[in-house]
Amino acid sequence: MAVFPNPAAISTESPLKCLNTNTKSERDAPEITALNWLFVDLNSYFASVEQEVRPELRGRPVGIVPMMADSTCCIAASYEAKAFGVKTGTIVADAKRMCPDLVLVEARHEIYVDYHHRIVEAVESCLPVTAVLSIDEMACRLMGRERPLLSAIEMGRRVKARILESVGPMMRGSVGLATNRYLAKVASNMEKPDGLVALPLDILPGALRQLTLRDLPGIGARMEKRLNERGIHTMEALLALDCDQTGELWGSVWGERLWHWLKGEDFDMAETEHLKSLSHQHVLAPEMRTPEKAWAVAHKLLHKAAMRLRSEGLWTSSIGLAVGFAVPRGENSPVSRFGAPTRGWKGELRLSECQDNRTLIAALSRLWSSRPAGQEFDHPYFIGVHLNGLVPDHLHTLNLFDGLEDEQSRARLLAAMDALNNKYGLSTLAPATMLTAFKAAPTRIAFHSIPELF
Repeated sequence: MAVFPNPAAISTESPLKCLNTNTKSERDAPEITALNWLFVDLNSYFASVEQEVRPELRGRPVGIVPMMADSTCCIAASYEAKAFGVKTGTIVADAKRMCPDLVLVEARHEIYVDYHHRIVEAVESCLPVTAVLSIDEMACRLMGRERPLLSAIEMGRRVKARILESVGPMMRGSVGLATNRYLAKVASNMEKPDGLVALPLDILPGALRQLTLRDLPGIGARMEKRLNERGIHTMEALLALDCDQTGELWGSVWGERLWHWLKGEDFDMAETEHLKSLSHQHVLAPEMRTPEKAWAVAHKLLHKAAMRLRSEGLWTSSIGLAVGFAVPRGENSPVSRFGAPTRGWKGELRLSECQDNRTLIAALSRLWSSRPAGQEFDHPYFIGVHLNGLVPDHLHTLNLFDGLEDEQSRARLLAAMDALNNKYGLSTLAPATMLTAFKAAPTRIAFHSIPELF
């Protein structure tokens, strides 16, 4: 457990040595040390589940892969593999060179979803889960007597212990405690694996100055470059900006929100917190790299995306299709992240807000028909389907040419179809064009998506 800012305070052996003990009791702790959020982040989740289910993998470097091929990449790595530099996104061929003893395991997403629900149940035996943010992350709002610093720390210990007891000894997680959910996530990343970090207001500025820009969620390589070009190279320089300057740097309201979050402010995002886009994508196996089979895979990806769209209570106003085409290695073409030379193409169509299969399939068919033609585009390598401009139910606008009764009838039909597919499998009710793709594009779970079995 660690309470910052003093680096010497990072300790799992003596969690209280760095706390201010001048107050009479925990009940008298000032509001400046009170906390609002507890954030749980499971460590190396996919790999940890495999090590839990298969004891022979414990203590060994494990890489989780979508398929057994050197050209694909690791979608997760155990901490034993991370010690060799293997991480999420590492190409399998490179991972084998970095770690000769690496054990590759093909992902089994149904098991990961099952363990996810067990973990949520374990956490909820301690306190309610406010938001499930991904398959390995969840946030809990602290209330009343849970908010004082010592109580929050004890709650963090209880949550970690309950997961280990109820789910399994390999399911270690890091817990972050802070005044808002964003900072609680930051705290959960500050000490891994198996960490417990609190960021109360009285130590927040000093703690944040110890971080790098990339330690903040939402700052990736591109945003870091943008900040550097504006003279922002350190957290101290970022924290010195005012709200308007931060908003101008990001060019959106998100920058202003970040400024308030970094000050420790907490505010409800419920009205605006929904997915803005969702996508499903798939690297085609060699036997699927024909236009006909690639179209079947694209259709299946849309089928899964539409089910997910409806399960989230969302409507889409735009559909996109991305296709990568494999070409001979001698040609002067870009190289994909999987090491194969490709040509890429993308298309997008604006839509009236919809969530029904008929409209989406018609739009996808138009996009597919507009893809490049010719011999050099006869070998699709990659398919991606994207639904953008998402709108939640309560903000959805009825189509001018649709009656309310028609829309409600379609909604009931889709709900019945989705219920059958969820219960008996994705292919129970599906378009015939998907027949050749039933075994292709299996369930994949991205870390940032809410886990569902489609």
